[in-house]
Amino acid sequence: MVAVKVNMPITLVEMRNIVKYFPGVLANDHINFTAWKGEIHGLLGENGAGKTTLMNILYGLYQPDQGEIYFEGKRVVIQAPQDAIRLGIGMVHQHFMLIPRLTVAENIVLGLKSPREPFLAIREAEDRIQQLSEEYGLKVNPRARVWELSVGEEQRVEILKALYRNTKLLILDEPTAVLTPQEVDRLFKALNYIRKKGCTIIFISHKLKEVKEITDRVTVLRNGKVIATFATAEVTEGQLARLMVGRDILLQVFNPPVEKGKRVLEVQDLSVYNDKGLEAVKKVSFSIHEGEILGLAGVSGNGQNELVEALVGLRKVEKGRVWIYEKEVTNLPPRKILEQGVGYIPEDRLKVGLAVSLSVAENLILRQYRHPEFSRGGFFRSEKIKSYAKSLVDRFNIKTPSLDTPAGKLSGGNLQKLILAREISQEPHLLIAIQPTRGLDVGATEYIQTQLLEQKQRGTAILLVSEDLEEIFALSDRIAVIYEGQIAGIVPTREADREQIGLMMAGG
Repeated sequence: MVAVKVNMPITLVEMRNIVKYFPGVLANDHINFTAWKGEIHGLLGENGAGKTTLMNILYGLYQPDQGEIYFEGKRVVIQAPQDAIRLGIGMVHQHFMLIPRLTVAENIVLGLKSPREPFLAIREAEDRIQQLSEEYGLKVNPRARVWELSVGEEQRVEILKALYRNTKLLILDEPTAVLTPQEVDRLFKALNYIRKKGCTIIFISHKLKEVKEITDRVTVLRNGKVIATFATAEVTEGQLARLMVGRDILLQVFNPPVEKGKRVLEVQDLSVYNDKGLEAVKKVSFSIHEGEILGLAGVSGNGQNELVEALVGLRKVEKGRVWIYEKEVTNLPPRKILEQGVGYIPEDRLKVGLAVSLSVAENLILRQYRHPEFSRGGFFRSEKIKSYAKSLVDRFNIKTPSLDTPAGKLSGGNLQKLILAREISQEPHLLIAIQPTRGLDVGATEYIQTQLLEQKQRGTAILLVSEDLEEIFALSDRIAVIYEGQIAGIVPTREADREQIGLMMAGG
């Protein structure tokens, strides 16, 4: 009998019984996690499941309260990111860590010892970065300043920074959150090449289709514990979603057609400047009717924020006009615009959407605190406020220790539910929602999307601004694409093609 040689996987990193406490929270509960050399390993879980905490421990940003880490078979103590980098561990965070005024090369070599100290060997660095970018398909100009780059190019810089340091393990936290479909395709080609060169990749994501496409194995966390680890090919998206949240999830929300009513919002030839005094929105025109969702697709930084801020009175309209139900609201103060029946779910939940130091109850009445039901003679009516707030907490399933808990203590999904509850309870005629599910897990995403569709059924006109094309296609009746401050086109969703929309988002 001839013995058959089987290539057994080689363990690159092993985390044993990792425990991490934060005040009042057990973030990692005796987690055991293993990644093999040359694999792409998906890490899934709800918001607060412990994924990023676990990877921050591996990268040295946090210290475990219990447990051990083994790297290439040896026990290691990682007290800071410098220790992780020396071992060959790199991490690309969801929010990039780049200095806009420096060049690509300067960002990549920042913190490294120069072979020509005290002088920088910047030309040699540029040559090596150019070589790496061509080899791995991560095209970027080493001499360009970071502020000149697109979001996709910035991400390539972060990955090149890790490759430049001879990384053996690359951790990617939500790497596709702000990319066009074409950029995602290019990224996945690069990741597959990086894996073939022997590098291990840990891929944190909420997008189950992408996890299925790119990973070899997947580990699911829930409530700080490992639920299971599978070969990705052996598990379905539905099974992964159920493991993440502990119940069945609608991966595709039901979006029945609604007969359009009167025109609610009309925008005509709108021009708006950004904070640098440059024209960020250029002669934009569109309208939205009752019972219609208009999806505004675009890569971050193409004028979406300036457009929405102008619509709700937070930014001056330089040219053009805005009407709500044929009443002109151009450059009215925010309160006057909101009083026309406008609900607003901003992109930045913490800075714009909430007063984080105020209680959950107080945040739920921010739109109504002057109403006689809640205040009289300059004093709040606490019992009335709490009774009203409790009804919204129950109706929208907001998980909070109490009504008196500061809003800033809630998870991302519950923060979004809080804002949604406050805005929807006003029964708006027009609801403007920017990135309403960004960074949320599949359970919270399903809930938010279902609530938006219920509003559409009730006749609300909705402007949905999202960089997630899956969301745009799932919810929208028409899709408008914004590129460099201009509307590149508006098409009915049923006639739209993802490839075409992605090209329009990239200026094609």
